[in-house]
Amino acid sequence: MRQVAEKLGVSLDAVVYVLRKSNVPRRSSSETNSILYRRQKPSFTLRRNFTPHAHDINLIGAVLYWAEGHKTASAGGIDFANSDIDMVSLFVLFLRKRYRFDEKRLRAFLYCHKNQDVTALTQFWSKKLKIPETQFTRPYIRQDFRQNGRKMPWGLIHIRYSDKKLLLDILNLIDSTRKNGMRRW
Repeated sequence: MRQVAEKLGVSLDAVVYVLRKSNVPRRSSSETNSILYRRQKPSFTLRRNFTPHAHDINLIGAVLYWAEGHKTASAGGIDFANSDIDMVSLFVLFLRKRYRFDEKRLRAFLYCHKNQDVTALTQFWSKKLKIPETQFTRPYIRQDFRQNGRKMPWGLIHIRYSDKKLLLDILNLIDSTRKNGMRRW
């Protein structure tokens, strides 16, 4: 309605009045949000200058996210969680090799137990993943530590990036990997 009002050089109230009088239904807020979302530019681009191993890193990233990522379509971005150092490092490598994105939007969320040194864990993961400590969100510290419970010497880390279009691209990559893999076997 605002665009129509601007194009015709009339007030927004005049457009609303005419539409009501003519019984023209209004868009729902979800329809409006959907239109705005589709028009929004993603915060990333796919890298076009792939190396000979691009297929391998895409396959690895898709399978890792398929196994350990938050995959609901209602999510607002990616969330990959694991405690295995190599697995998390490979996933971050996948992101950096497949996409050009705003590194400042990349977040890390640490989950650990109360008997662990949060500062040391944050420094460890920051150095290992080359993500500045300032991009680590406040950690979750589990208070009910059990001596005979599951051991996570480096805690568990979530790698997050808030861009739904990035999530959708990874979900499409997973779907493609799944379909191609099923045909080969």
